[in-house]
Parts: sequence; structure tokens; C-alpha cells
Amino acid sequence: MRVLLVEDEIKVARFISQGLKEHHYVVDVAHDGEMACELAYAEDYDLLIVDLMIPKKNGARLIKELRLNGKNVPILILSAKDSVIDKVEGLDIGADDYMTKPFAFTELLARLRSLLRRKQEKTSPLLQIADLKLNPSTREVTRGVLPIFLSNKEYAILEFMMRNACKILPRTLILEHVWMDAYNIGTNVVDVHINHLRNKIDKNFDLKLIQTIYSVGYMIKGGNE
Repeated sequence: MRVLLVEDEIKVARFISQGLKEHHYVVDVAHDGEMACELAYAEDYDLLIVDLMIPKKNGARLIKELRLNGKNVPILILSAKDSVIDKVEGLDIGADDYMTKPFAFTELLARLRSLLRRKQEKTSPLLQIADLKLNPSTREVTRGVLPIFLSNKEYAILEFMMRNACKILPRTLILEHVWMDAYNIGTNVVDVHINHLRNKIDKNFDLKLIQTIYSVGYMIKGGNE
């Protein structure tokens, strides 16, 4: 699942981002409302976590704007503002849930799972490219009728690629989204895991889905895109 975290406190953002990545979420971070607005319109997120007191465009204004422009992505407010009035106002402007700081990370995970379940009840969670299918709610992957068994990292890479099908994904971008400590890991680790994925997904099939973009990175696509 892909999450946009909107948080201006660097340490808090790093803590939440690392924790979510450990639980197999793909996380983008915006440190102000304007950056968050650009990302929210440019990318397809499954959920937003928004602090209210952020610079340039505060969280309330950001949420109002997204809702007015038809963005129905689930939004969780995570804020130090803890009065009943703050919570009521946050829900009234369009947020789906409200948590106060400080918070227990296990509760945050439970709230995210709840919001994502509600979303999945309305839309099919299945990702599909050609005869490759991935179900994010069950983590099941199949190619044709054959089940594909993946490691955690292989699964995270594949889900990220399938959510960005037909897009060129640089190695550094894959590394940033899948590995928690991306700055200390060389991009060759991406090549190693892509090779493992190819052996499991493409090796015994005529139609090869994972493509190498020379000197840049990788892309996944079916035969007719």
C-alpha cells in the first residue's frame, strides 16, 4: 500500500516512515502543504497521513482542497491538537480518522488497516498486468494459474512496480521506496532482487513483463500497453 506522509518535523517523519516501511508500506514524505498537494495530485496514494500544523499550506486547508477537487483517498489526521473541537473540525473538513500526538505506533497501524479495509470494500484491491495478478490484501501473487512465492523485498518491489505500471522506475527510486536505510545501500541490490523476481515471474513464460531501461532502471508492462 502506498502512503503519503505529510509531516514537517523531520525526526517524527523519519520515525513514522521507517516504521511503515518495516510493515511493507511504500511511503512518500512531504514536509509542507504545497509539496503534499503536488504529490497528492501527481501520484495515486492509498492513504494520506496529515499533520495539521505544517508550513506553506496547513493541513486543514490541504484536506479541504483535496476534497473539493474530488480526491477521495482515505485521510488520517495525526496532530498534537487534541481538543474535542479540533477533532470535530478535522473530521468535518473531510478527514476519515483523527489521532493525537504522542501516539502508540501499533495503534497507528491498526487505524491504517481499518481505513484501508474500508477502501478495499469499495474498490477491488487486485493489481493485474497481463496474466500476472497481485492481491495487496492477501499478498497472493499468481502468474496464470501458478502461485508465485516471493520474499518480503521481492513482494515490495513487485507491488511498487505494478502500482506504477508502464512507468520507468530508476533504481534509486525503487531503493528509496523499498529499503529503510536506502542511503547506505548500493543500487546493485535492486538489480539482484529484480533478477530474483524475473526468475520467478518471467523465466518460464513467453511474455516477459519486467523490462530493463538501460542505465536508468526498470519498468513492468504487459504486451499491449
